[in-house]
Amino acid sequence: MDRNELELYLNNLLETGRFRDYCPNGLQVEGRRQVERIATGVTASQEFLEAALEWGADAVLVHHGYFWKNEPAPIRGIKHRRLRTLLTNDINLFAYHLPLDDHPEFGNNAQLGKQLGFIADARFGDNSLGWQTSLAVPLSVEALRRHIENVLGRTPLVLGPDDVDLRRIGWCTGGAQGYFADAIEAGVDAFISGEVSEQTTHLARETGVVYFAAGHHATERYGVQALGDHLADTFEIEHNFFDIDNPV
Repeated sequence: MDRNELELYLNNLLETGRFRDYCPNGLQVEGRRQVERIATGVTASQEFLEAALEWGADAVLVHHGYFWKNEPAPIRGIKHRRLRTLLTNDINLFAYHLPLDDHPEFGNNAQLGKQLGFIADARFGDNSLGWQTSLAVPLSVEALRRHIENVLGRTPLVLGPDDVDLRRIGWCTGGAQGYFADAIEAGVDAFISGEVSEQTTHLARETGVVYFAAGHHATERYGVQALGDHLADTFEIEHNFFDIDNPV
C-alpha cells in the first residue's frame, strides 16, 4: 500500500483534525513509499523498534510516538538512537494519541470496554474521552478487581472503600487519573484507568468512589492492536503486534 494513502486513510478514520493534542498525529517519520508489513505497539521504544525491524516492518504504528509538547528539541541520546533506527532502515512511524483513545470502535477506551465486557452507554470529561456503563448485576469491589486481573494479566491497585456494591463503572485508559473527578461528577461507583497520583487516594477515600489503577501500558494494548488488524483485513498488509512489557 502507498504510504501517503495509508496516512490519509488513518487520518480520516481517526478524525485527527478534531483534536488539540500534545504531539503530532499521523506520519511522524517518513520511510519507504510502499508499505506491506506494519508492526503495532503501545510505545515506539527502542526495544519495540528492534523487534519491528527484525520482523521486517515497512512501517510501525503506535499510540505513544515522538515530538511531545515541551520535550527537549535536540536530537541526541535516546531520541537520536530511535530516529537513527527508523531513518537508517527506511521505516515509517505513524503515531496517534488522543484520536486513538477516542475512536468508537478501534480506540483504547472502546477496546478496553470490549475486553472487560462493558457496553458503554454514556461518555464524560474533556473531548468526552471517559466512558461509562451500568451493570445489570452489581459487582463487589473484590469481584471487579479479580475480573480486571484476569483480563489484563496484572493486579490493579485499588483505592477507596472495599465494601460497596458497584453498579455504575467508568473508565479511561492510560494516564487518565485526572479524569477521576469528572467520573465522580458523572455518578460512577468505580473508575478504571492506568496510572495513579497522590491526590487520587484522597478523592477515592473522601468520595467513596473506588479507583482501579490497572496500568498505563496494560490498559492501552488493545486499541492499536485492533487498528492494525483492521488495516490487515481492509488492505493487503501484514500485521504483527509487539507487546513490549511495561509494569507501569
